[in-house]
Amino acid sequence: MLRIRKLDIFIVKSFFLLFVGTFFICLFIFMMQFLWRYVDELVGKGLEMDVMAQFFFYSALTLVPISMPLAVLLASLITFGNFGERYELLAMKAAGISLLKIMRPLIVCVCGLVGVSFYFQNVVGPIAQAKLSTLILSMKQKSPELDIPEGVFYSEIPDYNLKIAKKNRKTGMMYDVLIYNMKDGFENAHIIYADSGRLEMTADKQHLWLHLYDGDLFENLKAQNLKSQNVPYRRESFREKHTIIEFNSDFNMVDGDIMGRQSGAKNMNQLQASIDSMALVGDSIGRKYYQEISESNFRPSYKLTKADTVKITEMKDVGVYNIDSLYDVASLTQKQKIISAAARNADDIANNLSFKTYEMNGNDYQIRRHKIEWHRKITYSLSCLLFFFIGAPLGGIIRKGGLGMPVIVSVLVFIIYYIIDNTGYKMARDGRWIVWMGMWMSNAVLAPLGFFLTYKSNKDSVVLNADAYIHWIKKTVGIRSVRHLFKKEVIINDPDYYRIPGDLVLLTNKCQEYMKQNRLTKAPNYFKLWMAAERDDEVVAINELLEKLVEEMSNTKSATLLNTLNNYPILSVSAHVRPFHIYWLNLAAGIVFPVGLFFYFRIWAFRIRLSKDMGQIIKNNEQIQFIIQNINK
Repeated sequence: MLRIRKLDIFIVKSFFLLFVGTFFICLFIFMMQFLWRYVDELVGKGLEMDVMAQFFFYSALTLVPISMPLAVLLASLITFGNFGERYELLAMKAAGISLLKIMRPLIVCVCGLVGVSFYFQNVVGPIAQAKLSTLILSMKQKSPELDIPEGVFYSEIPDYNLKIAKKNRKTGMMYDVLIYNMKDGFENAHIIYADSGRLEMTADKQHLWLHLYDGDLFENLKAQNLKSQNVPYRRESFREKHTIIEFNSDFNMVDGDIMGRQSGAKNMNQLQASIDSMALVGDSIGRKYYQEISESNFRPSYKLTKADTVKITEMKDVGVYNIDSLYDVASLTQKQKIISAAARNADDIANNLSFKTYEMNGNDYQIRRHKIEWHRKITYSLSCLLFFFIGAPLGGIIRKGGLGMPVIVSVLVFIIYYIIDNTGYKMARDGRWIVWMGMWMSNAVLAPLGFFLTYKSNKDSVVLNADAYIHWIKKTVGIRSVRHLFKKEVIINDPDYYRIPGDLVLLTNKCQEYMKQNRLTKAPNYFKLWMAAERDDEVVAINELLEKLVEEMSNTKSATLLNTLNNYPILSVSAHVRPFHIYWLNLAAGIVFPVGLFFYFRIWAFRIRLSKDMGQIIKNNEQIQFIIQNINK
C-alpha cells in the first residue's frame, strides 16, 4: 500500500511552487524570442487586439513543450539547492533517507509532467500549430497601416510611390505631394505633382480615396517610330483631382487546410499515416522512373540509311561496328548536325534527370520532416525526466539556492542540450544522419551525465568541490603547500627538549643514508623504474618521524623555534616512484614511449626535489638543535 509521508508532501510542495514560477518565466522568455522573429512583419499593420491575443495564445501553446524541460531543470536545481543550503538535505540523509528516496515523490510527479508534455505535443500542439501558422500567414499578407512619413518615398501601396514634404497630423492634409504611378510599367510611369492633398480610406477598407489640389500630371506617350529616341509626353494641369486606388487593408484569414498539411500540425497517428503514404508514393514513382531510364534509348540518332541499319542488325557482334568510322566519313554539315543533336539530347536527358532527382529528393525531405516530428514528440517529453535527474543531484551537490548559481548552471546545461539537439535535427533534416540518431542524440549524450550526477550525489561525492580539483592539479604539477605554524594560546604538553636533539640526529642520519644509497640526483634507469616497488618505505618512515617531531615542537612558546619549523618542507612520499598503483599500467606506460618519457622526466624532477628536501631537513635540524641548546640553558 502506497503511503504518502509528510516529508513527501513537503518536497513536492517545495518543488511545484518553484516549478510553476519558473515555467511561466521560461514560457515568457521563449515567447519573446518567438515574437522577435516576426516583429518586422507584424509591426505597423494596425492589427486588432483579438488577432494579437490569438497570436500570443497559440504561440504560448506551441512553446509549452520546450519550456517544461528548462522549468523542470531550474526548479529541481533551486529546490535541492535550497535543501542543501538550509541543511535540510543533510538532516534527511542523517535520518537514514537516501537521495533516491528523497527524489522518489518528485520522480512520480515529473513522470506526470512527461505525460502532460506528450499530450500537449500530440493533441494540443498540432491544433495550435495549424492555427498559429494560418494566423501568421494571414498577418503577413495583410497590408500595412497607412502612415506616410515625411521626406522619404513610401512604397507600401502597390504600384505607387509617394513622397510628401510635410503632413498635418490633425487635419490629415499633405503638402508638396509627389506620386509615381507605375501601374502600366516603369517606362510608362505617370508622375503627379500637387501642392496639397489628402488620403482617405473607404468605408469597406478595400480602396483608398486620393484627393489632390493644384497640380500637374505627366504621362509618357508611345513613340510612333520604334527607332525614335525622343518619346513624347502629355502634361495635364488640374485644380482638383480625385482618384480611387485599390488597397485592401482589412484582415482576412487564409484557408487553414494549407497549414494543416504541415508536419508540425499532425499528431503521431497522422504523421505515421503520412509517412507510409509518402513512402508508398515515393517507391512507385522511383520504380516508374527507373523503368523509364532503363528502357529509354539515350544513344543519339546518326541519320543512318536503311542499308546501314540492316547491316548492323545482321552483325552477330554489334560492338564490332565502329561508330567513329561513320562519323569520320560524314560531311561537315552532317557532323555539325550530329554534334548539335547529341548536345540537345544530352541537355534533355540532364534536365529530365534533374527534375526526377528534385522530385524524389523533395519527397524524401518531407518523409524526414514527418519522422523528425514523430521522434520529437517523444524526445521533448522524456527530456523533462532527463533534466530532473540532472538538476536534482546537481542542486544537492552545489547546495546553493535562489536565482544565482542555479540559473547560471541551468542556462549552461540547456545551451549544451540545445546545441546538440539542433545539430542532430539539422543532420537528420538534411539526410546526413539517420533520423532517429539525430533526434535522440541530445538525450543520449546527457543521459550519462544525469546518471553520473545522481550516483555521485547519492554517494555524497565532492565532484564539484573546487578544492579537490585544485589539490589534484597541484599534486600533478608538483606544487606543494607551505607550513604555517602559529603560536598556540593554550599548551597542554610542552616539548621534551632533552629527547628531541637525539631524535633530530636520528632523522639527519636517516636522510644522509637515504641520499647516499639512492643517489637521487642521477637519472634513474628507464627500464628498472617501471618494475621497482610501488611504495618507498624509507621515505615514508622519514616523513613520519619528521611530522611527529614538528607536531611536538609546535607546542613550544619560542617564536624563533616556530619560525624555523616553518622552514621544513612537506615531503611527497610517492611522487618519485612509479605513477600507478596497478603493476600492468606502469608496464604499459613504459612501453608506450611518449607517455613513459613524460612520466620518466617527471619522476626524475621529483627525485631531484626530494634530494633538495633532504638537504633542507638536515640543515634545519642543525638550526633547531642550536635553538634548543639556548632554550635548555
